[in-house]
Amino acid sequence: MTLTTFILLAFVAIEHIYFLILEMFMWTKPKGIKAFGLKSKQFAEETKVLAANQGLYNGFLAAGLIFSMIENDIRVAVFFLICVTIAGIYGAFSTKQIKLFYVQAIPAIIALIFCFIPS
Repeated sequence: MTLTTFILLAFVAIEHIYFLILEMFMWTKPKGIKAFGLKSKQFAEETKVLAANQGLYNGFLAAGLIFSMIENDIRVAVFFLICVTIAGIYGAFSTKQIKLFYVQAIPAIIALIFCFIPS
């Protein structure tokens, strides 16, 4: 695994740790409400359990990427980057927020490309 690939994997993992924090712990706070464009504090309160579940999944994605870095296993990295890419594409289309595609899927796609560049 090249240094560039390692850095890109770390970036995507850190992003997903941040998503975990936003969704699990800040969903009902002003920062979470603003980040996700939620309708109201009441809506945030009503959906916080769903958001926490979503945050947990983002944590699993981060954990998988970190595991791939610790084990220096490009196959594991590719698997989790594909998962992140699919999540970003689905999220962007299902929420009609193209920004999600750029924030989540594009970094994963770039890291994925670098996984196939010989060292």
